[in-house]
Amino acid sequence: MVTGATSLGLVRNELFATIEQAEHSLEQFIAERLNVSLLQAAVEYLQQIRGILKLIELAGAELLAQEALLLATDIPAGAGQERDGQLAALGKALFVLRRYLEGIDSHRQEIPELLLPVINELRQSTGQPSLPESYFFSVRLDQPRPQRRNVEIQPGVANRDAARLRQMYQLGLTNVLREQNLAAALKLMSRALGRLDDLLGGRERSRMCWIGAAAMEAMAEGQLRPTKSRKQLLSRLDRDLRQLLTNQQFEAPRSLLKELLYLVALSRTRGERAAEMHRVFGLATLPFTDHLLGEESQRLSGPGEDVMRSLSVAIREELVGVKDILDLLERGAATAEGKSNLHAQVGRLAKTLGMIGLSSAANTLQAQVALVGSWCERNDNPPSSELLRLADALLYVESMVANLEQTQERKRQLRNAEAAGAASTGDTSYASHQLVEARIVVMDEAQAGLALAKRAITAYLESSGDKLNLANVPTSLQAVRGGLWFLGLERAAELVGACADYIQGNMIETAQIPSEQMLETLADALTSLEFFLEGGANLRPEGQQDVLDLAADSVRALGMQVAA
Repeated sequence: MVTGATSLGLVRNELFATIEQAEHSLEQFIAERLNVSLLQAAVEYLQQIRGILKLIELAGAELLAQEALLLATDIPAGAGQERDGQLAALGKALFVLRRYLEGIDSHRQEIPELLLPVINELRQSTGQPSLPESYFFSVRLDQPRPQRRNVEIQPGVANRDAARLRQMYQLGLTNVLREQNLAAALKLMSRALGRLDDLLGGRERSRMCWIGAAAMEAMAEGQLRPTKSRKQLLSRLDRDLRQLLTNQQFEAPRSLLKELLYLVALSRTRGERAAEMHRVFGLATLPFTDHLLGEESQRLSGPGEDVMRSLSVAIREELVGVKDILDLLERGAATAEGKSNLHAQVGRLAKTLGMIGLSSAANTLQAQVALVGSWCERNDNPPSSELLRLADALLYVESMVANLEQTQERKRQLRNAEAAGAASTGDTSYASHQLVEARIVVMDEAQAGLALAKRAITAYLESSGDKLNLANVPTSLQAVRGGLWFLGLERAAELVGACADYIQGNMIETAQIPSEQMLETLADALTSLEFFLEGGANLRPEGQQDVLDLAADSVRALGMQVAA
């Protein structure tokens, strides 16, 4: 039997007709909530839709239809305003389902992940937990970890370092939650998790840190969107880190590991850690990117800004036509054809308003559809009270559309003002512009100096202590220190200087190579300072303090004295 996207064409006409009937029954029920037969009809149509989708094995669409059916059966006849949210979610689900199936019919490609946002809206409205992003993703989680060399950790140092590394993760997480300096924050989190994995021996117990470090690397390099569900996932990982560090028997939930591996697969990156995940778990290349998911989800859910502007103009034109016919009715000059056109226009308007998210206006107008329909069966003019009811509804719709247009205009003006402000600053304050340019150059040089130091330390370690790799590092870091003093970042300058002094005194001027643990701690300090320079310097004062406190903790762990 042919199934999936290729078989949709066989049932297309029947399926789309049934969806349209379900939408129509639901719209009528919203207007006549005491009419239980309308709700029952919608439920029966949803059952047919689910059955057809199950037959042709469109898993994502079938799941959406199933959740819509569960919600529809939960709504009672006579539902009041407290059910408006559920009815709106049901209407949106049918709209998205139709758009999704139209896309499959055109492109013959299933992407069930696109339906998860609206499926979760339906589940939340009935009190069910949301499905994870990786719901349609398959992976074998029981693959063994590759053998790794053991990192010697001094017993008294482990707990102190674990607390500092979790703080490093939390610092990056705070920036992700605020959507500030995302790439640098995710790199910081990746390093924290990788170091925790080493600290815990790189074994099965720290599998969550091993996979998590790869996921953070993949999110940064793949520029994955910081969606609500991903922020919740990273926050959940932080809570599980606490359990891991305090409970020797803790095992990471399989659902968490699956979500992290899904992010690696979605990013399509091949960084060192991500490449290892692909090798070990055999991750398949997904047929879509995160960027595509974002664009397609937006297309399914509703029109963009340009389309909204065009729609608002079209709605205004439609309202003018409706008011013209209403004016003829008030003067007793409307024909039977005019009444029929009025009925059709009001129905179309209600549906259009619902599509663009103006649910309140859509429901108000939908409530008048049956009333206007009854006028078509009359030979005389409708009562003035009924005409006034429609006129009031039209005024309300007009005000809602005007608010929508004003919101769009404010957004446009804000963008223009920001652009004009930037241009004005460049025109009227050349000196300030030059100062900003100088600051950018100094910060770029400082970041390059820290990156050079980290590479040199790696080469020093890999060459079993060849000091030639470090020859220029203290001088480079002292130059960074001077640049930061010039910018007024005295505390950051002091910490960079302390790192330079440690390298000079404990790595260049002595014969003994510091322990790997101390070298990793030095790298932690440099990574924290690098994060500060990549964006932390633009944070609020308390945010800067947190970043520099973290760097200072690492510097003190090296035995260097720095101000509190």
